[in-house]
Amino acid sequence: MKVLIVEDERKTADYLYQGLTEQGCTVDLAFDGIDGQHLALHYDFDVIVLDVMLPGLDGFSVLKSLRSVKNTPVIMLTARDGVADRVRGLQDGADDYLVKPFSFLELLARLQALTRRGRSQETTLLRVGDLRVDLLSRKAIRQEQRIDLTAKEFALLAVLARRQGEILSKTVIAELVWDMNFDSNTNVVEVAIKRLRAKIDAPFGKNLLHTIRGMGYVLENRGGPEPE
Repeated sequence: MKVLIVEDERKTADYLYQGLTEQGCTVDLAFDGIDGQHLALHYDFDVIVLDVMLPGLDGFSVLKSLRSVKNTPVIMLTARDGVADRVRGLQDGADDYLVKPFSFLELLARLQALTRRGRSQETTLLRVGDLRVDLLSRKAIRQEQRIDLTAKEFALLAVLARRQGEILSKTVIAELVWDMNFDSNTNVVEVAIKRLRAKIDAPFGKNLLHTIRGMGYVLENRGGPEPE
């Protein structure tokens, strides 16, 4: 899940960033409405957490600009427990609302519900050969054996599985999984691919994760039909 948090309270933003990244999410932060609006309009997110009271532009203004061009799910945060604010946000196109202080677990559950709703037409079970990747339960199973993956390893596998048969460059993988601008001196992608391959391929006698020299990596079943 790729999340944008637009929140000017650094302590709250850092707390949400840590909690969501620990859940395997890729998180972008903006600390004012102007930066938040730019990120929301120019990049794709699964869900946006948007504070109402922001410097530069308030959350309602950011929401209106977003809704003029995109339907990205938005959950709004406010320190004011006023019905008028909640009604205004929902009328402007917010999908959900939380009043501060709130439980992180409640926020996480609401974010997951919004992304499930937004992806209602997207399959949540991906198959590549005899490998099954369950996006909802965050499980990977091959030859009926569950594969133990870290949060980042699963995120990497999910990106490759969603784009099976498509060669993904290191730059693309770094941005999709780590949300980072790729540095050619950084070997984070190679290391992660090596670890993932050791878990999903090495024990099973047939490679699904392939290196395309000079181009990147591809996850695909070569040399045989996928099982029913």
